[in-house]
Amino acid sequence: MTEPWQMAVTYGAVGGTQASDMMQYPPTGYRPVERRARIGHGDARFEFAWSEMMTWGIQKRSGFKVVLADTPSEVSEQAYTPVRFDENGEPITPPAHDPDIMFGADGTPFVKPGDTGWLIIPVIGPLGIKSPVRVVYVIDEPKRKGFAYGTLPGHPEDGEAAFVVEQRDDESVWLTIRSFSRPANWFWWMGYPVMRMLQSFYTNRYLRALAAPL
Repeated sequence: MTEPWQMAVTYGAVGGTQASDMMQYPPTGYRPVERRARIGHGDARFEFAWSEMMTWGIQKRSGFKVVLADTPSEVSEQAYTPVRFDENGEPITPPAHDPDIMFGADGTPFVKPGDTGWLIIPVIGPLGIKSPVRVVYVIDEPKRKGFAYGTLPGHPEDGEAAFVVEQRDDESVWLTIRSFSRPANWFWWMGYPVMRMLQSFYTNRYLRALAAPL
């Protein structure tokens, strides 16, 4: 039996949610989405929001169940990290998490590239749609943090979704969600209008998930 960490993602444009022109030039055949919302103000809100997000809190607070698979360390070490460039065209070394801050307040480990698992979308009662995903990159900057996951075989969609929290110079805190996706096969294409409604529904939940009172 193939383990989840052995599966390849189901799309080619890995890291594409970091492209500045994704909305104008998405991967061929994929529908791009970008949503942004102000979720609060100040350092306390920023710390709460990014630490919740980096422990899958945005998904859990939106009604998903998150089940992580055991992933060998060598898989995480070799995970894809998109190359970024400065204004002079020089490559920027990808930042790494502070080794002293690797867990959320409840002890949940922060996400890291290569983490693999299932987002279980509730349907009726105990029934749900198991959607396997893998973390493909992590953003760890002083005032900007986030991650993106890509879809694995068995997910109803093919594509990538990114979640980024940033604190601006005026101390306001913002959540940005960027994604590109398409139905994974003919079965899911048949339900495409419903899938788009669900995507919009859960995106709205995401945008509210980290704005809860502190």
